[in-house]
Parts: sequence; structure tokens; C-alpha cells
Amino acid sequence: MADIPKAQDQLFDERTSAREKYVRFVVGKPGLAALLTHEAIVLLCQATPGALGLALRKLLYPRLLGACGRNVVFGQNVVLRHPGKIRVADNVVVDDNCLLDAKGDGNAGIRIGSGVFIGRNTILSCKNGDIEIGDGANIGFNCEVFSASRVEIGPRSLMAAYCYVIGGDHEYADASVPVAAQGRRSRGVAVGEGAWLGAGAKILDGVRIGSHAIIGAGAIVSVDVPEYAVAVGRTARIAGSRREDAGPAE
Repeated sequence: MADIPKAQDQLFDERTSAREKYVRFVVGKPGLAALLTHEAIVLLCQATPGALGLALRKLLYPRLLGACGRNVVFGQNVVLRHPGKIRVADNVVVDDNCLLDAKGDGNAGIRIGSGVFIGRNTILSCKNGDIEIGDGANIGFNCEVFSASRVEIGPRSLMAAYCYVIGGDHEYADASVPVAAQGRRSRGVAVGEGAWLGAGAKILDGVRIGSHAIIGAGAIVSVDVPEYAVAVGRTARIAGSRREDAGPAE
């Protein structure tokens, strides 16, 4: 399990300047040249509307990224943090108001495969973790994928709107200490190929969703779900299987 540093402790560290904190949390690369390049590109095109904004971001955002393929569309107000650790393949759409945050010390960051769609207002957030989105995955609007170790969203999987994939958790064993003051940990999450997460589903830390499984809308999943299973309910239970040869659900 990985320990997750608290952002407040780093942001309000009096030993570092405001510029150093900004570089550490947003730019991700040391040096004045990296800072000026980042700021110039963000100022010029992040909030620019219309076709001009799309063209400018298509031209300039790849200069910040660790890698960027062909035919990648960045919507208005897409925010990049530690962009040098974000790698995007071909034919990807990142819709308006998304946040791609690859922040961490020594992590690989975010990898987005070919043919991925990321809906508006969605957050991909790393805290010393990695996020991998497989080829052809579709992530709906207002979703969040959080990783403090490793989160994998499988190829051709589908996340409906308002889904949360939560690859991290708080320690809470000591009842005499506020939860916020205790350590944090992460076991990671894996969503298999072709899985479908219904609207508002929440996948908790340590869970593995099997390939081609279906998670019902609003389900909170805290246990592994086998491949091809159908899991429903507020606290998700296995309700059946998509395999024709499967027996009745337990």
C-alpha cells in the first residue's frame, strides 16, 4: 500500500516559495523555461472559445505533453497538470472543462489509449499514482478517476455519467484521531475490457471488475466482480451472469 502525501502540508510549507509550489503542483518540470512555456500556452489557448481555440490547443498542447498522437481534440478549459507525464494516443477527444492531473513524485502518470472519449467536466487525478485508459474506452461526463497507486480502465469499456473510480482510501483505525489526520493508502482498481459502469456507479479502492461485467446505475462496489457478471443494488451484489452456461446467481 502506498502512502499518499497531504496536499495541504506541501502547499503551506513555508520553506518553499509560491513559484516553487506552483511548479511542483502544476508544471511538474523544474526550470524557468518550462514554467514560461507552460504559462504562455495556457494563456494563449486554454480558455479560447470556438474553432480558433480548438485549433490552437491541437497545435500547442502537444508541446506540453509527454506524447500526443494524431487527431487529438482538446475542448475549452481543459486543464493539464504535470503534462509531461500525460501520454495520449491517436483519435482521442477530451471534452470541455476536463482536468488531467498526473501529479506525483516518480509515478508514470496518465496514459490514454487510441480512440478514447472523455466527457466534459471529467477528472483524471493522480496522487503519486498512475492511470491507464485502454483503447476505445468511453468515459461519460462528470466522472472522476482517482489513483494513488494504479488504476486501469480496460479497452472498450464504458463509464456512464457521474461514475467514480476511487483508487485510494483513508486510514481510520485510531478512533481518537480525526480521519483527516491519519495516513492514507491505495491498493488500486482495475476495470476489465468491455465492462459497463452504469450512471453514478462508484468503484472503491482495491476492487477488480472483470471483463464484460455490468455494474448497475448507482451501485457502490466494494468487492470484486467476476467477468461477465451483472452486479446491481446500492451496495452491489451479483445478480446474474451474461454467460449462457452460467448457473443461477448466489
